[in-house]
Order: sequence, then structure tokens, then C-alpha cells
Amino acid sequence: MTILTFPLSAAKSIVANKTEAELVEFAVRRGEGELSSSGAFAAVTGQHTGRSPNDKFVVADSETENAIWWDNAARFTPEQFDTLYEDFLAFAADKELFVQDLFAGADEDFRLPTRVVTEYAWHSLFIRHMLRRPTRTELEGFQPQFTVVNLPTFQADPQKHGTRTETVIACDFTRRIVLIGGTSYAGETKKSVFSFLNYLLPSLGVMPMHCSANVGDNGDSAVFFGLSGTGKTTLSAEPSRTLLGDDEHGWSPNGIFNFEGGCYAKTIRLSKEAEPEIYAASNRFNTVLENVVLRADRTPDFDDGSLTENARSAYPLEAISNASATGTAGNPKNIVMLTADAFGVMPPIAKLTPAQAMYHFLSGYTAKVAGTEKGMGNEPQATFSTCFGAPFMPRHPSVYGNMLRELIAKHGVNCWLVNTGWTGGKFGVGSRMPIKATRALLNAALSGSLADAEMRTDDLFGFQVPLSLEGVDAKILTPRQTWADAAEYDRTAQNLANMFVSNFEKFAAHVDAEVIAAGPFSGAKQAAE
Repeated sequence: MTILTFPLSAAKSIVANKTEAELVEFAVRRGEGELSSSGAFAAVTGQHTGRSPNDKFVVADSETENAIWWDNAARFTPEQFDTLYEDFLAFAADKELFVQDLFAGADEDFRLPTRVVTEYAWHSLFIRHMLRRPTRTELEGFQPQFTVVNLPTFQADPQKHGTRTETVIACDFTRRIVLIGGTSYAGETKKSVFSFLNYLLPSLGVMPMHCSANVGDNGDSAVFFGLSGTGKTTLSAEPSRTLLGDDEHGWSPNGIFNFEGGCYAKTIRLSKEAEPEIYAASNRFNTVLENVVLRADRTPDFDDGSLTENARSAYPLEAISNASATGTAGNPKNIVMLTADAFGVMPPIAKLTPAQAMYHFLSGYTAKVAGTEKGMGNEPQATFSTCFGAPFMPRHPSVYGNMLRELIAKHGVNCWLVNTGWTGGKFGVGSRMPIKATRALLNAALSGSLADAEMRTDDLFGFQVPLSLEGVDAKILTPRQTWADAAEYDRTAQNLANMFVSNFEKFAAHVDAEVIAAGPFSGAKQAAE
């Protein structure tokens, strides 16, 4: 194995493994942001307020050529990477850089020693929250097995480097290094680590998952798959259960484990009443507030989306009172797949067979609502992001889907599809699914009591839906009954089913007949044909 490192001697000076308080001091002194009234560090990232997936490249070489899902990855040659790497070294020559040596992964059998080199002190603080900090003894003998270099003021040259723009995220998985330039969005560093783990771990027999996770008092763990905005962070932060993490986990022979040591929560319209733990964690010393507007008195205005709807808060897990100290738990008893269905078709909860779980995992369905992105019209738009995290999945989705299906069967896991989106009509007509109803249904599912409920088989999607649960309006369990126009519901449901079938065509050659049959029923399939 050939590992390419970033020689620290290349920089004018290195600030290594500083603590949170020290990094806050550096960031303020360097003018990288300002402190909020509670002592959180607030940074603004400029034009990049989210990831830049179209500027991400993977080096194609003899090791990766047949391992990468190239339909989902832009190619970079080894020569292009080498040119970029040399220019990164030259760029660093007059810079003060910050280094953090950390672990990705709470399972000591599979954790990845990771070195993160950053141009900004607040990026160093961010990743110190996000990954897991070594003990002093572990730090003394630390040998990085993966490196991320993030230089936001470096501008790539499309002609010279083969990039699309001046922004670049170049991944050399064979030599275990990622180079990031031209963007200040801190999430690029975190997701670069996740992407490499998604490449590495399947070969070690570990299933990487874009999910949150928690565990009950009796050791019954649960994982929550979902795309951004579907409720992973909110629903896993259940006071009666211990939080493992809010975004990225692995499933090894030892059980499930958090890749991270912190949380990266969306803060738009964050309230103390609805999400008290996240609110408190976002108002503490050394938390990173990314693109959160501060009022004149330096208090955060979480309702102000003028910078971006993707405003974020990054804080260590210990900021959450019920967070797990170990970040590990046994094999999950329940898997929850979250979708924010803006069409108002999906029930608030449905029980899935293993084949249906694989189908919906590969589909990765949610829906964007009107007005959330430039160019969107007035109608919701279906989004299918396979494995609930396509941008971070270097291997073919069937690799992860087959691993999940085998693990579900081996450990007898209950699988649920939960709609946190709309009821009573599509976005603009209906209303958001009541969070109290979602929590009640989830608690019943995780406790095992929902398994005894009387179920109906959905006519279109084939999954099992409970007919009633104490404390929940039975009407919302049958979405058609909540619509004023039942015929309009039927048309909308059929159209959504057709979208599922059309989207799944690209996976048909990689799964067996049982999984194909786990999709919407024949009416939708015939319409699609």
C-alpha cells in the first residue's frame, strides 16, 4: 500500500493538534469570524454554502478502475492529481497551516487514523468536533493512514488541472489523500472522510451507512437513514434513548459504530422548544456556527435564511446530554428509512420486508419542495439518492444494498419507512406531518409494540401500514383519506409510483427478482412500460 502524505515542512509554519479554546483564539485573531453572545464561533463561507458535487473528482488507476461506480464519479488521471498536489505544496509555502490528528470510527478494530491539514483555524476546530480525538498516548504514536488537505483560498486552474471550475475536491483513494481547494464550506472535509470510508470499509466486511443512530436502555439500537432535511438528527436525538451519532456510522461484526465524534446539524428555524438539545448545543462556547446570521447583540437568528437555508451548527457529542461516550452499540434491532414526501402520498410509517428494505434503500427517495432551489417551479420534485447518500458512495449501490440485505436477514432486523413530509395533500395544499405523531409511531416501532398492531397492505407500494395507534389520528395512517380530492390522490400516487419504477430500472440488472418485485405494484409498472 502506497500512502501519499502532505509534508508539514511544505508550510511556512504548522499549528498542530491545538485544543478547542486555542483554535477559537486563533480564528478570532486571524479575523476568520466572530463570537456569538454564547461563545460559539460564527463563520461565513461566501459563495459556497453547501457541497460542490460537480467539482469532485476521483483518480482512476489500476486499483480503482473496477471498484468505483463511475456513473457517479468524475475521473481524474494520476498525472492531473500529481500536478494539483505539487501546486498545493507550492501554495502552502508561505502559509500558516493547522493540523489535527484524529480517528474516523469508534470501533477500534476498524477506525482510520486521519490527518486533516487546513488553512483556516475554524476548519481545524470544526473537524476536531467532527472526528474522534485520540488520547495523549495515542497521539504520541499517531501514524496517519489517510490525509485531507483543505486550502480554501487555493484556486484551481481548469486548463492546467483538468477541473471544471476554480473549486476542486480531488480524491486519490489508492494513495489515501484528498485535496480540497476553492471552497470554504467545512462540510467538504467531513464528507471527504466519509467518502473514503465508504470506499474502504466494504472490502473489510463493514457496511458504511449515511444514517443517525441511537440505542435504548436495554441495548436495542436503531439506525435512521435519510437525506438532508428528512429528520435524521431530530428523530435520533430522542431524550429517552442514547444518541450514538447523527450522520455517519458503520456496521461491523462487532455491531454499529459512529464514524464521528460530533454533530453537524441544520439550524434553519431551530427552536429551543422543538429541539432543546440541539438548540443548547448550538449556543455554547466553541461550537461552530456556519452561515448562521448573528443579530446586532450577537445572538444567533436561526430564522434568518438570508445567507443560506443550509445554515449549520457543529459541536462535539459531549454537548448532547444523552450521547454515548463509546459511540458503539450492538447489532440494530430496527432500521428506519426516512423520507420527506412532499407529494403527500406516503403513510407516516410502513413496515418493510427485507426485499422492500433493499428496494427503498437503493431508491433513496425524498422530495424537494417548491422554492428551495433556484429554478424550481411550484410543484414538488422527487429526488432519488441511492443508499440515502449517493454523492458519498464511491462503489456501485448494489455493493451496499446487498450488504444491508444480508445483515438484515442475519440479525432479524425490523425495517420501517417513515414519512416526515406532507399529509392531506402535496406541498402547498396539505400540511407537514405532525412531529408528535411521527415520534409516537417511531417509539411504538422501536419498543416493539407496533409489531402487534393490525396492518393493511398498501394497494400500490405493497408495504404493511398500521391501521391505528393510540394517541395518533387514525386518518393520517391512510393518506388517501386525508385528501379532499381522492381522485387527485390516486393520480398523484400513481405518478410517484411510476417515478419509483423508472428510477429503479438502472438497478434491475444488479438485484434479484424478489427485490424488483418489492417495488410498486403492477399497475405502476405497466404504466411505466
